[in-house]
Amino acid sequence: MALMPVDDALKAILAGVKPLGEEMVALDDSLHRVLSRDLAARRTQPPQAMSAMDGYAVRAADASLGARLRVIGEIAAGRPFERTVAQGEAARIFTGGVVPDGADTIVIQEDTARDGDIVVVNEAARGGRHIRGAGIDFREGDVLFHKGRRILDRDLALAASMNHPQLPVARRPKIALLATGDELVMPGGTARPGQIILSNAYGLRALARNEGAEAIDLGIAGDTVEATSHAIRRARDLGVDVLVTTGGASVGDHDVVKRSLEAEGVAITFWKIALRPGKPMMHGRLPADLGGMRVIGLPGNPVSSYVCAFLFMVPLIRALLGRSDVQHPHEHAVLGRDLPANDERAEYMRAHLERRENGVQIATPVTQQDSSLSAHLSGANALVVRPPHAPAAAKGSGCVILKLPV
Repeated sequence: MALMPVDDALKAILAGVKPLGEEMVALDDSLHRVLSRDLAARRTQPPQAMSAMDGYAVRAADASLGARLRVIGEIAAGRPFERTVAQGEAARIFTGGVVPDGADTIVIQEDTARDGDIVVVNEAARGGRHIRGAGIDFREGDVLFHKGRRILDRDLALAASMNHPQLPVARRPKIALLATGDELVMPGGTARPGQIILSNAYGLRALARNEGAEAIDLGIAGDTVEATSHAIRRARDLGVDVLVTTGGASVGDHDVVKRSLEAEGVAITFWKIALRPGKPMMHGRLPADLGGMRVIGLPGNPVSSYVCAFLFMVPLIRALLGRSDVQHPHEHAVLGRDLPANDERAEYMRAHLERRENGVQIATPVTQQDSSLSAHLSGANALVVRPPHAPAAAKGSGCVILKLPV
């Protein structure tokens, strides 16, 4: 059976995905959440023309060098002035104060001298100087955020200025992580001969949470259909949106994940893809009448597991959130070392990425690309993408990369 290409596998995983329901959350709780609809300003900012500096509000026609103007009052932020500035008059004003009627410029404090209730202009001012006009930031009704935007820290300040105490956001997807394998031991435990420490689940849960999902730990299931099926049913009963399994997806006698999924009614979309690392990966879904839970079956090797989760689980989470940037952006770089020709599988090579002073990005794949080497994955900050049957590439030639999360 031909292996499914990476792009086709991603299309299959994203097919029919719709954003989850909306919920309102307090502004302080909305960081990194995803907007479920466009957001318009509920006020104009600034609502009136305001001074950008400490100084005097005057008529530009009066602000000639050496002019002597009578000070008729003082304007502080939040305390509008009721009088109109007439010919030959000035109003002391502070930053953020509302520019009074009649005035059309600000003579800054440093360009004046005060003589009792008279201010002397030492630097002529032109009209509109040091005035922030009403609505120069935004106006009521302006749509400043669009549906699908992931909210950043600086967005919170803008949303507050728009007078939104709460934001409409997509519900967080529930992602359940299930590790499989008799050989797995929890960190801190004692591994007997032939056993290994469970590691994949920690990186995958962090990856899911970093993308805005709620990550649920289902623990470890032994290499039996009974144990694995029980865990699958538990995920279904918890109402998770996506079940992610690790291990047990290959073809050995002890690889029981596919059989267990099918026994619980999961329709397998694909099994095995043309990818290195990550060939033994699968995808499926429960029927709608059983909850419609989606399933991604990841390989057990640490690098394969993480790379596949990065390539497929992350876009699925983003699609469920309704994000506008579902897929990872491809960037261009220059190879830091020679690479041999590739075979029939697309390869995603762990690499060290650095930016030179001239702005060029240099991507140097690590020399050992074995899918069991966690230390190399931890030290990498990018993946060099090599298509199937790519010819040998020399150091200094162009390449395509994906940046890993930082």
